[in-house]
Amino acid sequence: MLGAIGLDDVQKSAYRVLVGLGAAEVGDLSHRLGLPEDDTGRVLRRLEDHGLVARSSARPGRWVAAPPGAALSALLTRQRHGLEQAALAAEFRAEATEPAVHDLIEVVTGAGAVAQRFLRLWFGAQREVCALVTDRPVAVTAAENEAEEDGAGRGVAYRVVVERDVVTAAGGLTELAAALGRNEQVRVVDRVPTKLVVADRSTALVPLTRRLAEPAALVVHASGLLESLMGLFEQVWRQAMPLRLEGVGRLVEEAPGQPDGTDLQILSLLLAGLTDASVAKQLDLGLRTVQRRVRRLMEIAGVTTRLQLGWQAYERGWVSRVRA
Repeated sequence: MLGAIGLDDVQKSAYRVLVGLGAAEVGDLSHRLGLPEDDTGRVLRRLEDHGLVARSSARPGRWVAAPPGAALSALLTRQRHGLEQAALAAEFRAEATEPAVHDLIEVVTGAGAVAQRFLRLWFGAQREVCALVTDRPVAVTAAENEAEEDGAGRGVAYRVVVERDVVTAAGGLTELAAALGRNEQVRVVDRVPTKLVVADRSTALVPLTRRLAEPAALVVHASGLLESLMGLFEQVWRQAMPLRLEGVGRLVEEAPGQPDGTDLQILSLLLAGLTDASVAKQLDLGLRTVQRRVRRLMEIAGVTTRLQLGWQAYERGWVSRVRA
């Protein structure tokens, strides 16, 4: 599999050695490979181009191996779970020493580098991706949808909290409907504290301040800081409102005495904080149609105010407040 991405025997050997060590200085790698330090440096830079290794941001001259499961999945997203990837992953778990504290956090700078690490994290997830999404993505490309489709096909679970502005943005509702169609769980809040992606509860990516001249992000590996970031996500997730969308822009026939699919979409968006006008625009409905359907829901629930309607929606199971 390593040969399939253009690595020669020396480069493959270097990556295997670094995987076994977890992290190492150039001099140590040079000795183990039997190469001059200059040649070893060139090999490491070649591996860095493929996203297989990274320089330690705290210790110059020290290199860190990317976990094979994430690195190879990002590079070869359609060649899943190859034998070499499995062997490297097993070797990484069995032989890698406990990483030094300096290797638990990486600083990535530049739009291209941030986007590459984001997609590597997204493609490499095996079990679950948790994400907080703002209305101002940092160095994220259209390949995100491909990554989500790939992960959904592999059985990866997604829990995503988006800002309300994401829902009201042009095309936002269509993209969210597609995500829900892949059985992703999506919730909405007024504002998220930061953009955040956590893969398999083992690696996180957090953008740094937007005031920097170029995009930058922290890559956080398993540590107390990662646990804190996961705790932040869970707190926001519990406070967010579930989003329900089925066939955006498609009108569903009313069923006597019960809310239909369109009613529930309207109710979900209203509970997420959208106005009647915004709901009408997002669902491609007339404002009067939205208001008529809300009045009908109030009649079905036997209430006289929208606040009472929200309460009855939870009591009757039309919407779910808590979902694991």
